Amino acid sequence: MALLPEITGPRDLDALTIDQLRELAQEIRDFLIENVARSGGHLGPNLGVVELTLAIHRVFDSPDDPIVFDTGHQSYVHKMLTGRQDFSALRARGGLAGYPQRGESEHDVVESSHASSSLSWADGISRALTRTGRNDRHVVAVVGDGALTGGMTWEALNNISDDNDRNLVIVVNDNGRSYAPTIGGMARYLNRVRTADSYRTLRRGSDELFGRFGAPGRAVYRGVRGGTHGFLSRFTNNAALYSNLDIKYLGPVDGHDLPVLLETLELAKQYGAPVIVHAITEKGRGYDPARNDVADQFHAVGQIDPVTGEPIGGSSAQTWTDVFAAELVAAGEARDDVIAVTAAMLRPTGLQAFAERFPDRVYDVGIAEQHAVASAAGMAFGGLHPVVAIYATFMNRAFDQVLMDVALHKAGVTFVLDRAGVTGPDGPSHHGVWDLAMLQLVPNIRIAVPRDAARLREEFAEAVAVSDAPTVVRFPRGSVSAELPAVERLADGVDVLARSEAQDVLIVGIGPMAHLAVEVGERLRAQGIGSTVVDPRWVVPVQPSIVELAASHRLVITIEDGIRVGGIGTRVRQVLREAGVDTAVDELGLPDEFIDHASREQILEDAGLTAARIAHDVVAQVLGTRIPIARPEPDTGATWHPDDVRIQEHDAAERADS
Repeated sequence: MALLPEITGPRDLDALTIDQLRELAQEIRDFLIENVARSGGHLGPNLGVVELTLAIHRVFDSPDDPIVFDTGHQSYVHKMLTGRQDFSALRARGGLAGYPQRGESEHDVVESSHASSSLSWADGISRALTRTGRNDRHVVAVVGDGALTGGMTWEALNNISDDNDRNLVIVVNDNGRSYAPTIGGMARYLNRVRTADSYRTLRRGSDELFGRFGAPGRAVYRGVRGGTHGFLSRFTNNAALYSNLDIKYLGPVDGHDLPVLLETLELAKQYGAPVIVHAITEKGRGYDPARNDVADQFHAVGQIDPVTGEPIGGSSAQTWTDVFAAELVAAGEARDDVIAVTAAMLRPTGLQAFAERFPDRVYDVGIAEQHAVASAAGMAFGGLHPVVAIYATFMNRAFDQVLMDVALHKAGVTFVLDRAGVTGPDGPSHHGVWDLAMLQLVPNIRIAVPRDAARLREEFAEAVAVSDAPTVVRFPRGSVSAELPAVERLADGVDVLARSEAQDVLIVGIGPMAHLAVEVGERLRAQGIGSTVVDPRWVVPVQPSIVELAASHRLVITIEDGIRVGGIGTRVRQVLREAGVDTAVDELGLPDEFIDHASREQILEDAGLTAARIAHDVVAQVLGTRIPIARPEPDTGATWHPDDVRIQEHDAAERADS
């Protein structure tokens, strides 16, 4: 009889024997492989934490004992053990989120999937529990070893160690990999622990010695093994890593050995002060295609064959990341001063080809975006031109460094922001919708948003040519947009994509949204409303030709896949007012909300960013029944009677919707 369907909550684990827990662990792995293969998601990390999650939920009492995951992509097993086993719509609208989500369960505490924040959360929660007299409760932080490369983790540890009367357990899930192999001095230290001959020899010898006495001997070994961990770790000098922090250290322990995990976590639970439990796990455990994947052990997969691990129905189309990767190599071949920097995402951000071609010109700083940007400023001062490749959502973390280290010092640093705009299934923490509003606040910054591969190539080349200010090139996730040639390039670099004889509406399409802008223009022209469609290419600063075109049109529409508040449309409107141009501007974009996981198409439709919806609204604005209202046609002096307007709006709107 299958055990997994009977698990409706963590306390259902209490009655299971060790053998049943092992059986359940195998059922969970089979479930993960079958379901994640169908939907896509984070497979390798969750295969690696099955026993660890089982042990945590057996020893601790969630949600009374809050569990914080860093990062949340390793929470699938946690979801399954807390009553969420319907993975049929994982990461799709209406289905389970790919990260912890408070709306799903009281067992989910922290929703953000940005790494290195869990210990600060755990510090705060444990302080609150202690201060309010709830000393019987524990806080558990599950921290991937990659998160230890982030400075915020060590800031939290410094504060945790200063107050040792709290029930706080820090579980380090050490698999040696975040996306790719974890890098940095911390990683090298942990590698020495994992591979130390002294540790492995002592452990193996003890196991064999007690094993010779059969079941009684193995029972004795399990009983004393926890006590020997401290000796073994001291023998391999691992405890020195934490000795100055004044935090109790237990480990390293085998993260797949349930009896040892249970014993060690019980010791940590009873200690009555902050404890670090160091568990060594294997990413992709129990699934050979993941274990044999050199790149990232199936960190995140699309739809795959569950038997072979081969992709199913994947697109062979060139991606935005592919185009950038090739252009970066070309730039490196042309200029010795071009170097690449990333924060633990070498392959996802397209730097792998550059690293293979120029291995001594790539710097992966770990999950430390702030350090990456400040260090890039120093490299620029030293005569290099750093290209910092980061997901757009993670750029939020380094805003202060962009402002005060790069821009203030007029450093020539190019930021390439992958996964900008709506990303879809990974949910609110991964949508890259804040970068345009955030970065345009930076004085003298220059921001480019390419609409297709050709523009990405040329705009990246223009960006790395700038040596006295930060530049930004941002593009979305997935396949690159179809080629969209301009009918004219203006003197300041603005591309005119379509133009009617009548100058009713100026439509400014930002990057990939230029395709939508062209479609809107076609719908308007079919209704007798003239339009000019432009792609600014460089959206910050606003180019003079945008101001001139706006002055000669009756209405300006901007379309972007960032938040409307403080977005590029807002900047265009402000620049027009400064220039004395009173043409009304309607800024279209995404709401200032945290947007749940769904497909990109669903999210854009919810935001009204479809050709039919935009054309419908523009018709009303031209007819004067929707704010902002277009200026009257010049030289006519005509006025509309309200009844005429309603009739015209109804007829035109129906045509626009068709």
